[in-house]
Amino acid sequence: MIIRNDVQLAGLQRTGKLVAQVLLAMQAHARPGMSTAELDEYGGQLLTRAGAESAPRSCYEFPGHTCISINEEAAHGIPGQRVMRAGDLVNIDVSASLDGYFADTGGSFVLPGIDADHLLKHRLCAAALQARDAGIAAVRAGQQLNIIGRLIERTINSAGFRNVRNLCGHGTGAALHEEPTMRNYHDPRDNQMLQEGQVITIEPFLSTNVSRVHEANDGWTLVGRPSSLFAQFEHTLVVRQGAPLIITTP
Repeated sequence: MIIRNDVQLAGLQRTGKLVAQVLLAMQAHARPGMSTAELDEYGGQLLTRAGAESAPRSCYEFPGHTCISINEEAAHGIPGQRVMRAGDLVNIDVSASLDGYFADTGGSFVLPGIDADHLLKHRLCAAALQARDAGIAAVRAGQQLNIIGRLIERTINSAGFRNVRNLCGHGTGAALHEEPTMRNYHDPRDNQMLQEGQVITIEPFLSTNVSRVHEANDGWTLVGRPSSLFAQFEHTLVVRQGAPLIITTP
């Protein structure tokens, strides 16, 4: 989507603010002993009360209001009977439509408690946040997409983690997923440039030991090797001449 007027921008900002608020509320609500289905239902109620629709559910018939991925799950985790434990690494992805405008956000965090990978999980989350922000800092009208990808990848490599190369950001706004594809690595063949008013997401996925993920038997959840851990952070942005406008803030 290309934002062309203040009405469109205001509509997108309402959706972005809502998904950001729901993400923060779900993170605060999550606790050891709670199932992912319970946490998802809480998020779904918040979206419904605001008059919004879950984007994965309405667009793809995803079996949940939000995606909740735990530890070895990279993305698209189906909410269900899995019980979250102390020290689990949790990723929540919230995307929704409100009055025809879509926005998408996500974030990873570690539940209170100590386990064998406690420090590693916190380092992974910090690196994922740093990689997202490195990408956002490079976003501006006229910027080549592959430059953004190179900066994200450089940040991931510097932190000592793996870049999950078959997961990426995307355009959004009028639909959940639109062009362009926002790769989190440098692709020398991709010379596309960002346009003013374009709505995109920046969302690097980091792993402790794999650079690709595959679909689990449930047909949705993306996973790596059993010993892999994953973290992701995501914002929806509007491209401008200078610094981008971050839409998914509460």
